[in-house]
Amino acid sequence: MADKFSNSDANELKIEVQNKSNFNLKIKVIDEIPFQFQKRDFKKQISLKPSESNYITYQLIPKKRGVYEFGKLHCYAKTKIGLFERRFSFDGAKKVMVYPSFVQMKEMDFYASHHIKSLFGFKKVRKIGHTLEFEQIKDYVVGDDIRTINWKATAKKKHLMINQFQDEKSQDIYCLIDAGKNMKMPFNGLSLLDYSVNSCLALTNVALKRKDKVGMLQFSGSVSRFVKANSQKSQLRKIMENLYQITPDYAMTDFAKLYAYLSRKVTKRSLLILYTNFEHKISLERQLVYLKAIDKKHELILVFFENNEVERLRHKTPQSSNEIYDVSIAEDLALQKQEMIYLLRKNRIQVVFTAPENLQINVINKYLEMKAKTSV
Repeated sequence: MADKFSNSDANELKIEVQNKSNFNLKIKVIDEIPFQFQKRDFKKQISLKPSESNYITYQLIPKKRGVYEFGKLHCYAKTKIGLFERRFSFDGAKKVMVYPSFVQMKEMDFYASHHIKSLFGFKKVRKIGHTLEFEQIKDYVVGDDIRTINWKATAKKKHLMINQFQDEKSQDIYCLIDAGKNMKMPFNGLSLLDYSVNSCLALTNVALKRKDKVGMLQFSGSVSRFVKANSQKSQLRKIMENLYQITPDYAMTDFAKLYAYLSRKVTKRSLLILYTNFEHKISLERQLVYLKAIDKKHELILVFFENNEVERLRHKTPQSSNEIYDVSIAEDLALQKQEMIYLLRKNRIQVVFTAPENLQINVINKYLEMKAKTSV
């Protein structure tokens, strides 16, 4: 059994069963799997000939991060004609840590490497002005860009000196994850928070491989976790460990405190991917002033979610007055989402509005689109 499971993915387990008797046996295996899977009396059956061995293979799909504890393994062996049955118990107790989806992280890496450019026809865009980082002052030689002349150094040295820049390949990118109560809503057994955590890990891996510096931040009523952007090899592991530890809370999300924290801690213009959710337009309107302030200093991409249940209801044919009311409410909520998108774009804030199950691919598409435009 692996020491780590991938959240929201099928994790395979294998149990080797051996028949050391001289009889053909029917063997029932009962595994005390962790309570989080909500499966009691989980059992598998296998038939073995004398001295034969084989594997029982099954899969488990966790829906929450954290520590999962496996208990004992019980085997009930009986002959084919059922003359006797014997029980064997094995102490197979083991703790397994469920991490953000490293399986989907690898899938998104493959997708970004092999499919994005051909699917969306991304092209390199000529940079206008300096999206460069200062490196040193050096002597001017014919052919150097006269716009980079350093007049102060020229006066001191009494010959032309220029500022030398290096390509700013390494841009600062931060995943800002709202862990407040709006992110606890579940879809297909997985909370919006866990969808966001998985997306952050996948994006981190893709961005680091493109030489960007990546960091992350967890917030709700206040900022409770911060990893400064870096491009070191250890950064992926560092961010994964911090994502593993994120837990939701019941606090109201405070975007004013987020803005104040970013003003102090993230001073370099960066690409910020903000994972949050708004169900009502008025909630967004209250926070818009802070979102605009953040976007003024950085390149902000606001990620929020389509409500799958609302979409299901609004396309349902009502059969009663109650269902007519439900469809009407669903139509109103869906309309508010579209109005929120319009409001954000009107204020020049980039938006990723997505169904939870499409979050990772849509965020990575947006990131690669921004990279292609060199807009950070």
